[in-house]
Amino acid sequence: MERMSRHAFVVILVTAALSGWAAPAAAQSKREMQMMADIRMLQEQTQQLQQQLAAALAQIGETLKQLSTRADDQTAATRKGFADQKLTVDQLGSDLRIVKERVDDTNVRITSLSQEVEALRVAIPSTPPPPTFDPATGTDPAAGSTPPPAGTPPPTASSSGSLPPPSPTPSSGAPPVNPGISPQRLYDTAWTDYTAGQWTLCIEGFNTYLRSFPRSEAADDAQFYIGECHFADGKYTEAMDAYNRVITGYPKADKVPDAYYKRGMTFERLGQVDRARESWDTLLKMFPDAEVARLGKQNLDRLSRGRPQP
Repeated sequence: MERMSRHAFVVILVTAALSGWAAPAAAQSKREMQMMADIRMLQEQTQQLQQQLAAALAQIGETLKQLSTRADDQTAATRKGFADQKLTVDQLGSDLRIVKERVDDTNVRITSLSQEVEALRVAIPSTPPPPTFDPATGTDPAAGSTPPPAGTPPPTASSSGSLPPPSPTPSSGAPPVNPGISPQRLYDTAWTDYTAGQWTLCIEGFNTYLRSFPRSEAADDAQFYIGECHFADGKYTEAMDAYNRVITGYPKADKVPDAYYKRGMTFERLGQVDRARESWDTLLKMFPDAEVARLGKQNLDRLSRGRPQP
């Protein structure tokens, strides 16, 4: 009896122990299942997020591709527009150059024609009306001549039966040299004499040019080369006068700087060093960018160093 009681007690204890152990195990298994469910849910949400992110990235990539295509198209259109504008501007520039060349050519032709007209105008002398001769008196009534005194026999006919011709009347003025010659030809003739060292012929030619065409564009050049001829011929006083005529007569002409420079050279040849320095100083002040200004500066430096003219 006692033995059975002990066996029953042991059974009760084992059952109680197994019951105590089963309860925590069941609770732990339930928590694990809940965690696994949560993990699966998180995995599903992560997969959905990954799918949504992939879709968004794909859409963004497609949008960027479209934007890149549009940008490339816009860039190509802009480049084409710039190229077309540049082509238009270049064409306009070419057209303007052509127009300018034609205008310059027209101006040259107009100037040449004006010179030809001036040459013809100068070449045509003003002739007086033909005299009227009165056979009865032998005088010219239009000239205001007085009749011959009384008792003077009328002119008799010559053996050929005609009256003697009236005396020729003097002309009011001599026509210009080489009437009808063009200004350019007259200038070129004088220039040829200059290059050949024919100083006298050159001076005569340029003086004739100045008398015939004083308002010509090359008048200052003609006056300057008159001075050059005198300078080359050693006639420094005459050269000085010619250079001064360029400076005073053509103050805005392109030969004025050259005239100042050569006037200084002439002063130095005449021994007037101070006036030569003054002429070159004026050249540097008035025309600092002229080509001869550099030569004038060299001469001033040479005078400052006390070196004579070479």
